[in-house]
Amino acid sequence: MAGTVKGGQRAAITNKQRYGAQFYETIGRKGGQISKGGGFATNPDLARIAGAKGGRASRRTKSQDAVA
Repeated sequence: MAGTVKGGQRAAITNKQRYGAQFYETIGRKGGQISKGGGFATNPDLARIAGAKGGRASRRTKSQDAVA
């Protein structure tokens, strides 16, 4: 049942049984330690540029090929 809520819950149970109850906390901690920070919080200009790109993409008209 991969890809379903029930399948995900079963996978979580299996992971905890195999690797211990702290499995998700451990992998989350590793990800946080490896992170170099960054993202939109540290670069507002990058956020503005990305938002503008998304706005342009969402306001495009339908392709003429799709209508025909």
